[in-house]
Amino acid sequence: MSLSAKERERYSRQIILEEFGTEGQEHLKSAKVLIVGAGGLGSPAALYLAAMGIGTIGIIDDDKVAVSNLHRQIIYGENDAGSSKALLASEKLSEANSNITVEGINERLTRSNVLEIIRSYDVVLDGSDNFSTRYLVNDACSILGVPLVSASILRFEGQVVVLNYKDGPCYRCLFPEPPAPESVPSCAQAGVIGALAGVMGTMMAMETVKIIAEIGEPLTGRLLLYNALKGHFREIKVKRDSMCSLCGKPHDERRLLDSYDFDTCTDNALETTWPDFLKSGMPLIDVREEWENASLPSGGRLIPLGTLLSKLGELPVQEFCIVCASGSRSLTAAALLRSQGIRAKSIHGGMKARP
Repeated sequence: MSLSAKERERYSRQIILEEFGTEGQEHLKSAKVLIVGAGGLGSPAALYLAAMGIGTIGIIDDDKVAVSNLHRQIIYGENDAGSSKALLASEKLSEANSNITVEGINERLTRSNVLEIIRSYDVVLDGSDNFSTRYLVNDACSILGVPLVSASILRFEGQVVVLNYKDGPCYRCLFPEPPAPESVPSCAQAGVIGALAGVMGTMMAMETVKIIAEIGEPLTGRLLLYNALKGHFREIKVKRDSMCSLCGKPHDERRLLDSYDFDTCTDNALETTWPDFLKSGMPLIDVREEWENASLPSGGRLIPLGTLLSKLGELPVQEFCIVCASGSRSLTAAALLRSQGIRAKSIHGGMKARP
């Protein structure tokens, strides 16, 4: 039996009413949500937010649909190749729910337009695939006081966190400095399992609903890590850094950087190479899982990433290096430890690059 648009809306509203109450339902209907990136994360997040009746959804992306990305960008089809992601996604969302307003923005977020665009929304979801955009979006949300739901995926691993919400941390509290250029491979370079994008994108939508409807416990101050191969989640608690270069300042003193083109390394780079590590004689911490180390031992002390911040007392006193399978988790670990005042460097390329 097929339902008319009005019947679908009535049924959806009844479900929301039962789950969230009248007040929560009205919050969803009046909410304005911006999705940065209409790709693997933005696609499932947008579809669920539209289906649930978020009043206004903005989706910004300046890229075009590519057939090679369809395994994770489920809002598009083969015949859509070459079309604007943002504009086409807005059409798809309007078809999914004719009772909402969808704003497709075929632009790239830049320093000159980010504040003007974001200030119109209540919550921002960041599904971008580069650090320049992540820091730009975070800084703008922090300046404007807009909650940010941030997620990322690579290969079989994903992470999601709520930022700039109820005195919680911002992205710079977790990762004070961007990684060195090309240090973290993109999904196109390293690959990603398509269904993982669905898991993390759906979680972004759920966190957004919790923030808007004021229910449950959003992931503020909690970085949730998901390992698809193991099928388990780990949670890392992160606090707002009172010395953060951005949110450590009063709102009226927060400013965007002059540039978000992170093209150069600094003396504070979070990475090193295998040859430099082997010459240094520094201790080694392995943040992989036990089964990974069992099949390919690193010779380092095994402390899985999900347990790292709970075992700070077990870490070497002097500077040390961190390794994982491909360099992604170890870079996250190095950034998290840097936010705790602990100096450590990730080994570029991980075990795959070991000579």
